[in-house]
Amino acid sequence: MIEAFVMYQLSIGRTDLPGGDHQTLLDSIRTQLFTLPDYYIVYPGHGPATEIGFEKERNPYVQG
Repeated sequence: MIEAFVMYQLSIGRTDLPGGDHQTLLDSIRTQLFTLPDYYIVYPGHGPATEIGFEKERNPYVQG
């Protein structure tokens, strides 16, 4: 199975579409994106760019 992660500034991708899984999305963000240095920039498919460290501290969907 291929895990995909989608993170936007202060948000995450949708999981209500067919094949979506909320916990898998959160796990992949935490284990793949959040292992990168805080200064790395994320360029989502739309919306503003953001930094890993900013999202670790402020993204309400991945807190905890």
